[in-house]
Amino acid sequence: MPDVTVEDAGLGPGRMVLVVGPSGAGKDTLMAALHERLKFRSDVVFARRAITRDADPEAEDHDTLSRDEFDRLVDTQEVALSWEAHGLGYVIPKSYDEAIAKGVTVIANGSRKVLERSAQKYQSAIVFLITAPIDVLAERLSARGRETKDDIRRRLQRADLEPDSLANLVRIENTGTVEDGVAAMMKALGYQA
Repeated sequence: MPDVTVEDAGLGPGRMVLVVGPSGAGKDTLMAALHERLKFRSDVVFARRAITRDADPEAEDHDTLSRDEFDRLVDTQEVALSWEAHGLGYVIPKSYDEAIAKGVTVIANGSRKVLERSAQKYQSAIVFLITAPIDVLAERLSARGRETKDDIRRRLQRADLEPDSLANLVRIENTGTVEDGVAAMMKALGYQA
Protein backbone atom coordinates (compact mmCIF):
# COMPACT_ATOMS: atom_id res chain seq x y z
CA MET A 1 0.00 0.00 0.00
CA PRO A 2 1.48 3.41 -0.95
CA ASP A 3 2.21 5.96 1.74
CA VAL A 4 -0.34 8.76 2.06
CA THR A 5 1.26 12.16 1.96
CA VAL A 6 -0.04 15.25 3.75
CA GLU A 7 -0.94 16.63 0.33
CA ASP A 8 -3.01 13.50 -0.41
CA ALA A 9 -4.74 13.81 2.96
CA GLY A 10 -5.63 17.46 2.37
CA LEU A 11 -4.51 20.77 3.77
CA GLY A 12 -4.44 20.95 7.54
CA PRO A 13 -4.16 20.64 10.48
CA GLY A 14 -6.50 23.64 10.73
CA ARG A 15 -10.11 23.69 9.57
CA MET A 16 -12.07 25.43 6.82
CA VAL A 17 -15.58 26.27 8.03
CA LEU A 18 -17.97 27.47 5.34
CA VAL A 19 -21.25 29.15 6.27
CA VAL A 20 -23.83 28.74 3.51
CA GLY A 21 -27.56 28.98 3.01
CA PRO A 22 -30.29 30.75 1.10
CA SER A 23 -30.85 34.51 1.16
CA GLY A 24 -32.88 35.49 4.17
CA ALA A 25 -31.68 32.61 6.36
CA GLY A 26 -29.66 34.91 8.62
CA LYS A 27 -26.11 33.84 7.75
CA ASP A 28 -24.63 37.31 8.22
CA THR A 29 -26.39 37.82 11.56
CA LEU A 30 -25.17 34.50 12.95
CA MET A 31 -21.64 35.01 11.59
CA ALA A 32 -21.43 38.46 13.21
CA ALA A 33 -22.59 37.04 16.55
CA LEU A 34 -20.17 34.09 16.27
CA HIS A 35 -17.34 36.51 15.43
CA GLU A 36 -18.16 38.49 18.57
CA ARG A 37 -17.93 35.31 20.66
CA LEU A 38 -14.65 34.11 19.12
CA LYS A 39 -12.82 37.37 18.39
CA PHE A 40 -10.26 36.91 21.15
CA ARG A 41 -9.22 33.40 20.09
CA SER A 42 -5.86 33.39 18.34
CA ASP A 43 -6.64 30.04 16.67
CA VAL A 44 -9.75 31.32 14.81
CA VAL A 45 -9.98 33.85 11.99
CA PHE A 46 -12.94 35.07 9.96
CA ALA A 47 -12.11 35.31 6.27
CA ARG A 48 -12.55 38.59 4.44
CA ARG A 49 -13.68 37.81 0.91
CA ALA A 50 -12.80 39.66 -2.28
CA ILE A 51 -15.70 40.21 -4.69
CA THR A 52 -16.00 41.73 -8.15
CA ARG A 53 -18.43 44.30 -6.74
CA ASP A 54 -17.88 47.80 -5.44
CA ALA A 55 -18.18 48.32 -1.70
CA ASP A 56 -21.75 48.88 -0.56
CA PRO A 57 -22.63 49.93 3.00
CA GLU A 58 -25.83 47.85 2.74
CA ALA A 59 -23.89 44.67 1.83
CA GLU A 60 -21.05 42.59 3.24
CA ASP A 61 -17.80 44.38 4.05
CA HIS A 62 -15.37 42.96 1.50
CA ASP A 63 -12.35 43.71 -0.64
CA THR A 64 -13.10 44.71 -4.22
CA LEU A 65 -11.33 43.28 -7.24
CA SER A 66 -11.80 43.70 -10.96
CA ARG A 67 -12.99 40.91 -13.23
CA ASP A 68 -9.47 40.77 -14.73
CA GLU A 69 -7.95 40.39 -11.23
CA PHE A 70 -10.47 37.67 -10.39
CA ASP A 71 -9.70 35.77 -13.62
CA ARG A 72 -5.93 36.06 -13.04
CA LEU A 73 -6.17 34.79 -9.43
CA VAL A 74 -8.32 31.85 -10.45
CA ASP A 75 -6.20 30.99 -13.50
CA THR A 76 -3.00 31.00 -11.43
CA GLN A 77 -4.70 29.21 -8.51
CA GLU A 78 -3.75 32.02 -6.16
CA VAL A 79 -6.93 31.51 -4.13
CA ALA A 80 -8.03 29.32 -1.27
CA LEU A 81 -11.48 28.99 -2.88
CA SER A 82 -13.33 30.84 -5.63
CA TRP A 83 -16.71 30.76 -7.32
CA GLU A 84 -19.09 32.78 -9.44
CA ALA A 85 -22.70 33.59 -8.62
CA HIS A 86 -25.22 36.19 -9.79
CA GLY A 87 -22.69 37.60 -12.27
CA LEU A 88 -20.04 38.23 -9.60
CA GLY A 89 -16.74 36.53 -8.81
CA TYR A 90 -15.93 35.61 -5.19
CA VAL A 91 -12.51 34.78 -3.72
CA ILE A 92 -11.40 33.52 -0.35
CA PRO A 93 -7.75 34.65 -0.45
CA LYS A 94 -4.90 32.15 -0.46
CA SER A 95 -3.50 33.60 2.78
CA TYR A 96 -6.22 31.66 4.63
CA ASP A 97 -4.71 28.39 3.36
CA GLU A 98 -1.48 29.44 5.09
CA ALA A 99 -3.44 29.96 8.32
CA ILE A 100 -5.02 26.50 8.00
CA ALA A 101 -1.56 24.98 7.46
CA LYS A 102 -0.60 26.53 10.83
CA GLY A 103 -3.56 24.94 12.61
CA VAL A 104 -5.98 27.85 12.53
CA THR A 105 -9.75 27.49 12.05
CA VAL A 106 -10.89 29.74 9.19
CA ILE A 107 -14.58 30.66 9.13
CA ALA A 108 -15.86 32.03 5.82
CA ASN A 109 -19.10 33.08 4.19
CA GLY A 110 -19.11 30.49 1.43
CA SER A 111 -21.19 29.07 -1.36
CA ARG A 112 -22.75 25.70 -2.03
CA LYS A 113 -20.77 25.81 -5.29
CA VAL A 114 -17.46 25.14 -3.44
CA LEU A 115 -18.52 22.60 -0.83
CA GLU A 116 -17.24 19.60 -2.75
CA ARG A 117 -13.96 21.34 -3.58
CA SER A 118 -13.52 22.31 0.07
CA ALA A 119 -14.12 18.72 1.21
CA GLN A 120 -11.45 17.53 -1.23
CA LYS A 121 -8.93 20.25 -0.42
CA TYR A 122 -8.93 20.36 3.39
CA GLN A 123 -8.32 17.68 6.01
CA SER A 124 -11.18 19.19 7.99
CA ALA A 125 -13.93 21.03 6.13
CA ILE A 126 -17.10 21.83 8.06
CA VAL A 127 -20.24 23.28 6.50
CA PHE A 128 -22.80 25.26 8.48
CA LEU A 129 -26.01 25.24 6.46
CA ILE A 130 -28.09 28.09 7.85
CA THR A 131 -31.69 27.75 6.76
CA ALA A 132 -35.30 28.43 7.64
CA PRO A 133 -38.70 27.36 6.29
CA ILE A 134 -39.54 28.90 2.89
CA ASP A 135 -42.32 31.09 4.32
CA VAL A 136 -39.87 32.56 6.86
CA LEU A 137 -37.27 33.16 4.13
CA ALA A 138 -39.91 34.89 1.97
CA GLU A 139 -40.97 37.13 4.86
CA ARG A 140 -37.37 38.12 5.66
CA LEU A 141 -36.57 38.83 2.00
CA SER A 142 -39.75 40.88 1.65
CA ALA A 143 -38.80 42.95 4.71
CA ARG A 144 -35.54 43.95 2.98
CA GLY A 145 -37.55 45.68 0.26
CA ARG A 146 -35.07 44.84 -2.52
CA GLU A 147 -37.32 42.54 -4.59
CA THR A 148 -41.00 42.17 -5.40
CA LYS A 149 -42.99 39.32 -3.88
CA ASP A 150 -43.05 37.58 -7.28
CA ASP A 151 -39.25 37.92 -7.58
CA ILE A 152 -38.86 36.44 -4.11
CA ARG A 153 -41.22 33.55 -4.86
CA ARG A 154 -39.32 32.75 -8.08
CA ARG A 155 -35.96 32.97 -6.29
CA LEU A 156 -37.05 30.56 -3.57
CA GLN A 157 -38.67 28.12 -6.03
CA ARG A 158 -35.46 27.75 -8.02
CA ALA A 159 -33.13 27.81 -5.02
CA ASP A 160 -31.42 24.58 -4.09
CA LEU A 161 -32.00 24.96 -0.36
CA GLU A 162 -30.30 21.69 0.60
CA PRO A 163 -26.86 20.68 -0.67
CA ASP A 164 -26.18 17.09 -1.61
CA SER A 165 -25.16 14.88 1.29
CA LEU A 166 -21.83 16.00 2.65
CA ALA A 167 -19.64 14.83 5.48
CA ASN A 168 -19.42 17.37 8.30
CA LEU A 169 -22.65 19.16 7.35
CA VAL A 170 -24.22 20.94 10.32
CA ARG A 171 -27.77 22.08 9.56
CA ILE A 172 -28.97 25.00 11.67
CA GLU A 173 -32.60 26.01 11.26
CA ASN A 174 -32.43 29.67 12.17
CA THR A 175 -35.90 30.22 13.57
CA GLY A 176 -34.98 30.69 17.24
CA THR A 177 -32.87 33.40 18.82
CA VAL A 178 -29.47 34.48 17.54
CA GLU A 179 -28.02 32.99 20.73
CA ASP A 180 -29.60 29.61 19.89
CA GLY A 181 -27.95 29.63 16.46
CA VAL A 182 -24.56 30.70 17.81
CA ALA A 183 -24.70 28.08 20.57
CA ALA A 184 -25.28 25.37 17.93
CA MET A 185 -22.31 26.66 15.91
CA MET A 186 -20.05 26.83 18.99
CA LYS A 187 -20.99 23.27 19.96
CA ALA A 188 -20.31 21.95 16.45
CA LEU A 189 -16.88 23.63 16.51
CA GLY A 190 -16.08 22.06 19.89
CA TYR A 191 -16.04 25.35 21.80
CA GLN A 192 -17.89 26.02 25.04
CA ALA A 193 -21.01 28.10 24.51
